[in-house]
Amino acid sequence: MAEHDATAQLADITAGYVFGGPTLQLGAALVDGELHAEAQVRLPLAMMNRHGLIAGATGTGKTVTLQVMAEQLSTHGVPVFLSDIKGDLTGLSTPGTASDRVSERTESVGQDWSPAGFPVEFLSLGADGDGVPVRATISSFGPLLLSRVMDLNETQESSLQLVFHYADRNGLELYDLTDLRAVITFLTSDEGKDGLASLGGLSKSTAGVILRELVTLEAQGMDSFFGEPEFDTADLLRTAADGRGIISCLELATVQQQPRLFSTFLMWLLADLFAELPEIGDVDKPRLVFFLDEAHLLFTGSSKAFRESIQATVRLIRSKGVGIFFITQTPKDLPGEVLGQLANRVQHALRAFTPDDAKALRATVSTFPISPYDLEEVLTSAGIGEAVITVMNDRGAPTPVAWTRLRSPQSVMGRAPEGTVSAVVAASALLPRYREAVDSHSAAEKLTGRAAAGAVPTVASPGSPGGAGPSAPGPDHDDEARRIEEDILGAPSRPSGSGAEPSGAECRPGPGPDRRAPARSRETTDMADLALQAAGVIGRELARGLFGTQRRRRRR
Repeated sequence: MAEHDATAQLADITAGYVFGGPTLQLGAALVDGELHAEAQVRLPLAMMNRHGLIAGATGTGKTVTLQVMAEQLSTHGVPVFLSDIKGDLTGLSTPGTASDRVSERTESVGQDWSPAGFPVEFLSLGADGDGVPVRATISSFGPLLLSRVMDLNETQESSLQLVFHYADRNGLELYDLTDLRAVITFLTSDEGKDGLASLGGLSKSTAGVILRELVTLEAQGMDSFFGEPEFDTADLLRTAADGRGIISCLELATVQQQPRLFSTFLMWLLADLFAELPEIGDVDKPRLVFFLDEAHLLFTGSSKAFRESIQATVRLIRSKGVGIFFITQTPKDLPGEVLGQLANRVQHALRAFTPDDAKALRATVSTFPISPYDLEEVLTSAGIGEAVITVMNDRGAPTPVAWTRLRSPQSVMGRAPEGTVSAVVAASALLPRYREAVDSHSAAEKLTGRAAAGAVPTVASPGSPGGAGPSAPGPDHDDEARRIEEDILGAPSRPSGSGAEPSGAECRPGPGPDRRAPARSRETTDMADLALQAAGVIGRELARGLFGTQRRRRRR
C-alpha cells in the first residue's frame, strides 16, 4: 500500500471513531501492521443496544474483549449480564496486577491503566454451582419452552399445553417438576380419567411419554432449577452504591452436557425482561447489556420457531434499552436473520486449516464493509488480543473497518483467586432471598390431599352447569374446539364447517370444559395480538414466552 493511501486510511479511521457522547474505549488501530496510538477505536455507549458480535477462533482473546467491555459498561453505570461457561470471568471481581508486560501493552495502545475490581454478582442455575441460585417456576417457564428442554415433538408440545391449561383452570399451581408430574400422573390414573377425557386432545399414551421425559429431567438434576423462589429479572438491573453497574455472572459449569437447558433458560430470561420492561426508545446509555458466550449452543438443534423467536427478541428488545452481544467462533454459527441485526462487530483471528475453515473465512469477510485492508490476510495473521472492528456510529452508519490492538482489562484475566467467589456470594444481598428452595402448597400437595379425601378436581362443561359431565357434540362443541385451538394451542381457528383438522389426531380438542377465558387470559391474548401486529410474525415459542406464560407475585 502506498504511503499516501496508508495516511488517508489512518485519517479515515481516526475521524471515523470520534463521537460526541460517552464511549467504550476498545483499542488503537493498526495500518500496514504499524500500531497508531493516536487512532483510538471506540464504541458509542448509546449504540450498545444495537447489539453486536464478538467472534474468533479459540484462544484469540474473545473472553478478554468481553471483559474489557463489561468493565467499561460497569464504570458508566450500565448493568451487565454474562454467561460464564468456563469460569474465566470470575476475575472481574479482583483488581489486576501491574507488571512490565502490562505497562508495555497498555502504553502502546494509549491506555491509562490502573488495577481495579468491579461489582460482580455470581449466579448459578439452581443448585448447580457456587453462585446465588437462579430458579424459575414451571408456570413461568411455560409449556413451549419446557417442550424444548424435553425435546418434545409438536403433538406432544400441544398436549403439554393442554396439561398447563387443565392445571390453570383447576387451581393446580405448577411451581416445580413434582407439581407437573403430579398433574400428569393424576390424569393418567383411574381417578383422573374424567379429567383426561375432558381435555380431548390429550391421550393417555402421550401423557405417558411426557411423564417419562419429566422423570429423565429429574434424573439429570434439572429439578433444582425449577421451583421457588423464582428469580426476578429486575435484579439484573441493579447498580452498586458507588453508581457502577453490577455485573451478573451466570456460572454454567455443566452447560456442555445440557446445552438445551442453557439456551432455553436464556430465552426465558430475555422473554421475561421483554414482558416486564417499559419501552424507552433511544437513550444515552443502555439499561442492560447481555453477553451470551458460546452463542452457537443457543441454536444447536433448535427449531425454526425458536430461531425466529430469537430473531424477534433481538429486533424488539433494543427498544426496551437492552443490548445483546453474541460471542462465538465465526459468524456462520448464527442464523443470517440474527446476524443481520448485529450492528457492532469485533472479529478476532480465524484459522484456515481446512476447506470448511476457508469457506468460513470468506463468509466472515463478506459481512464487513469494503475497506483498504486485505481482510482475509488480516484475519489469518492477527495476533492474540487483536481484532477487526466496525461499529455503528452515533448517526446510525457503520464506522470504517479498523484492525485494532485491544486494551487490557483492569481486573484479573482468568479465574479469581481461590475463595473469592465464595466470599462474594456469601456477602451478596440476593443470597438471603434465593438461597433456600421453597416448597409451597401447590399441585402436588393439593392432588395428594384430594386423593386422600376422595375428591378429584373437575372442570365445568358448557352443556352441564353443574359440571357433571361433558356436553353433547354439536355447534357449541365445535365452537369451543376451534376457540381452544386459537386461544390455548396458539393455532389459527378453523372456520365452522370447513372440515379442516389440525395436524396430529392427538392435537384435536374434544368436548369438555367451559373455556370462557378469565379476564387475565383475555388481556394477555390482546397483548400478544398487538405485538404480533406490530412486529410481524413472531415464533410461537417467543409469543408464549413473552405473553402467555403465567406470572405470579414473587416472594421477597
